[in-house]
Amino acid sequence: MIYRELEKKLISSAKQIPVVAILGPRQSGKTTLAKSVFKKHNYVSLENLDIRNAAKEDPYKFLESNIGKHGVILDEIQNAPELFSYIQTHVDTEDWQRLTGSKTYEDINGKFIITGSQNFLVNESITQTLAGRIYIHTLLPLSISELKNSSLLPENLNSVIFKGGYPRIFSEKVELESWIPTYIRTYIERDVRQLKNISNLSLFQDFIKLCAGRIGQVLNITSLSDDCGISTTTLNSWISILEASYVIFKLKPYYKNFSKRLIKSPKIYFYDTALACNLLEIKSPEQIYSHYLRGGLFENLILSEIHKQYFNNGLLPNTYFWRDKTGNEIDCLIDTAKKPIPIEIKGSKTPASKFFDTIQYWYDLSGSKEKDGIVIYAGDQNQKRTHGQIISWNSVDKIIKKFMQ
Repeated sequence: MIYRELEKKLISSAKQIPVVAILGPRQSGKTTLAKSVFKKHNYVSLENLDIRNAAKEDPYKFLESNIGKHGVILDEIQNAPELFSYIQTHVDTEDWQRLTGSKTYEDINGKFIITGSQNFLVNESITQTLAGRIYIHTLLPLSISELKNSSLLPENLNSVIFKGGYPRIFSEKVELESWIPTYIRTYIERDVRQLKNISNLSLFQDFIKLCAGRIGQVLNITSLSDDCGISTTTLNSWISILEASYVIFKLKPYYKNFSKRLIKSPKIYFYDTALACNLLEIKSPEQIYSHYLRGGLFENLILSEIHKQYFNNGLLPNTYFWRDKTGNEIDCLIDTAKKPIPIEIKGSKTPASKFFDTIQYWYDLSGSKEKDGIVIYAGDQNQKRTHGQIISWNSVDKIIKKFMQ
């Protein structure tokens, strides 16, 4: 089994609070991780129709029958949201003692482990019933550091972009060219219909492809709406679906303490670059070399990696981009307690001083005296320069941790 960096946070959370949630996209490894960390818990899959019906028909009896001595893993809990209020009942009353044989209240900590692949449905239920009783963690596909530590990271950068990080691609060596299209089709036919009653699934798939073609671009709702042939209201709803099911994420603009002459629309990126490559009809790593979106895909890889590092440490990403209306831009700003740290992402393999041009502009504009900017590039060497650091793409995990304090 590939070691997941989130494991430490899961163990710590389970010692402190009754319910621990692992959310993330389908096939990101949530079930495998939950079963590995909580080996003594009963496991129940709510993907199973018979089990799901039993949970919906009599939630109280269902929990009573399945919690066991050590606890229970409720997999894909968005399929039976009725369980949330009954979990609350068990946590808040003496039922936990009767059902588990616990002698102290602390023994209820970590008894309920839930997983979910639809952020909107799960978070809505949590807000209503389990606020203050649950830790929520996000598990994304494998990070660069997880692949590296398991000796699975491809040496070629384009192969890293093309293969992405879904665990099954590495642990079971499935055929990527057939697995990803099946993943997309299953996602659309099952999850999309569950989140929204969309009748034209073919149009929705075209919409996802158009989103892939806009990786790293400022989101223009009107333009995308026109290209899709749908209203802006529908478009915003569909974007929310992709966010809720962990397909895309928005990178918001940073505009604190600056004038109003700034871009205030977000950019969109995919959580996994293999998914994006397939939607762009890229058939091999070699095709990425000459693809018009190679720079955007590399930028996507680095930004998703930064987000993975945050989530794997039990934190929410504190990342933005910055652009003014004259075209000056910082690809990523990490907003720390002291100040934002500028990060530029360059697809070139050769480091150059001009990489720091916009970072120097940021220093001047923000009045920063510390030269702590970072350039992440497609080469292999790490360098210290006058205006900051140049970091190789395969060392990105090493620079993020110091910003998470």
